[in-house]
Amino acid sequence: MVKQTFKNLPSAKRRRIEAVLLEEFSTYPLADATVSHIVKNANIARGAFYKYFDDLIDAYVYMYHIAIEDIHAGMSPNEKFDPNHFYARVVKFIDKVQYSKYEPMMKLHMSQNEYLIPHNFKIYSRQLLNMGPQLWSAMVLSHEVINLCLSDPENQEKNLARYKKSLDILAKGM
Repeated sequence: MVKQTFKNLPSAKRRRIEAVLLEEFSTYPLADATVSHIVKNANIARGAFYKYFDDLIDAYVYMYHIAIEDIHAGMSPNEKFDPNHFYARVVKFIDKVQYSKYEPMMKLHMSQNEYLIPHNFKIYSRQLLNMGPQLWSAMVLSHEVINLCLSDPENQEKNLARYKKSLDILAKGM
């Protein structure tokens, strides 16, 4: 978890380091990203990096959460199953990613980094445990179609059409 030392930095310095982190995690998969690139480009000492973050994964998770919060801003949660709400929210999410500074990082996250974060799937599983089958299915489909659309933008329209049909089937099934 990001350390209080980082949170207490002057905002200009914190934003500069965040910009370098975003650049590193947008350019390299987590397995290839390095602390040395970050400290050099942020013009900070290596020891300072470790005063701010536990390790590279900690810095990555910090930036990923910033990206997700920014992308999800203004989106209402799915507390009950509504296929039109799910569809609209996923389309909005994809659009916001594709037209944001976070697009390269999110693509790398979906294609390579998601599997490298310890406990990521355990947390995801626990978030979904209390959902009914219909809502759970819609959430899993949503995650998958986002991944497909970001990985294969040429077929985004086809993938979204199939997603919409799948949500309609889920709506009829209950």
